[in-house]
Amino acid sequence: MGATKTLDYRNKEMAIAKYAKALSHPARVAIINLLLKKQSCICGDIVEELPLSQSTVSQHLKELKQSGLIKGDIDGVSVCYCIDEKEWTKAKSILAVMFDTPVAKNKCC
Repeated sequence: MGATKTLDYRNKEMAIAKYAKALSHPARVAIINLLLKKQSCICGDIVEELPLSQSTVSQHLKELKQSGLIKGDIDGVSVCYCIDEKEWTKAKSILAVMFDTPVAKNKCC
């Protein structure tokens, strides 16, 4: 999407799109669920839990990190990933507003 097109959207809409993109792949959802379950994880542990190669897991971790939903700390040769609590709370709040909006009964469809 071009820079001029993004100006037509509000910040909340851009944030929802950012989180939706981050969660749009089942492998990323699986990684998030794993991190929520374990509360922290080293990249090698994630690879052992998923039927994906190291490089594929790294690519999905990169997407999740860019969205802000996870963070990672370098510890020697490994990286420890976990949920970013502040961003997670923000995402929950923004998405809840959208999903909690009642849907009117449509007569047209």
